[in-house]
Amino acid sequence: MQTEKTLSFTVDDIESGDRLDVYLTQKKDGSSRSFFQRLIDDGNVTVNGKTIKKPAYKISTGELITVELPEPVSIDVEPENIPLDFVYQDDDLAVINKPQGMVVHPAPGNYSGTLVNALLYHCKDLSGINSVLRPGIVHRLDKDTSGLIVIAKNDIAHVSLAEQIKQKSAHRTYLALVDGAFNVEGGTLETGYGRNPDDRLKMMAFPLQRTQTDPNLRVAKTDYKVLEQFCYQGNNYSLVQCDLHTGRTHQIRVHMAYIRHPVVGDAVYGKQPHRFKLNGQLLHAARLSFCHPKTGEQMTFEAELPDYFQRVLTILRQNSR
Repeated sequence: MQTEKTLSFTVDDIESGDRLDVYLTQKKDGSSRSFFQRLIDDGNVTVNGKTIKKPAYKISTGELITVELPEPVSIDVEPENIPLDFVYQDDDLAVINKPQGMVVHPAPGNYSGTLVNALLYHCKDLSGINSVLRPGIVHRLDKDTSGLIVIAKNDIAHVSLAEQIKQKSAHRTYLALVDGAFNVEGGTLETGYGRNPDDRLKMMAFPLQRTQTDPNLRVAKTDYKVLEQFCYQGNNYSLVQCDLHTGRTHQIRVHMAYIRHPVVGDAVYGKQPHRFKLNGQLLHAARLSFCHPKTGEQMTFEAELPDYFQRVLTILRQNSR
């Protein structure tokens, strides 16, 4: 049954084995694969009545796939004269050092004051692949995570940058101050990943083998390296470098909490209250590298730690025992 709000399809033999997101993109002209991936992530797609939240789910002959389309939102995103720290820009892209506290794109409750509002003021052109609410946005940073983010100014650049992130040829390196001391120099965290069943606003890491049996889980992978360790007023802290292989929502914050080293200042996954009088987690996107979508040039950018992060490190370095 097809209505303005619901799409239903039955899988044919020839379609069996296709990815769910690819299948839906082929079935609905004019809608992007990322559009259906968001619908799947948001729980708007069922297979034989069961909600599936894994875009890579392999469909089978005879399965009934139902898509609940969200109500269209009519909204004008207004340009706002908000200062931005442009690290680099040309006709195809911009690299911005986002401050802590800035939301990347408009969403319910945040239709102004976002990075997108600022971009619409400062940039003449932005890619339109991710709709009016997310023009130019190739990847995201959490509101209270600072650091480097790349913006696409046209669709060709957007496709290239998004593909580099997907194929892991683009590299993102973060610095985080976390609770606790490590007895290893570093390691790799590869887990299942999905919504916390007890709190849908939170993400959660699961044992990797769960991804084989739970279609709602995806794989998340983070490399981490311990750079410095501190003991301050009876508490241990560690400065770690994290390199992403995947880009799941809240990934570093969740992975660090998963191994019992939550990011300092994280009000969602960390310990509360905290003594450093912070406004958010000490997590900074410090390094970003990718190939320029037009020239093919390898580009690397770095952003220094913000003042509040450096202030805490100074306290720890001067007073650590």
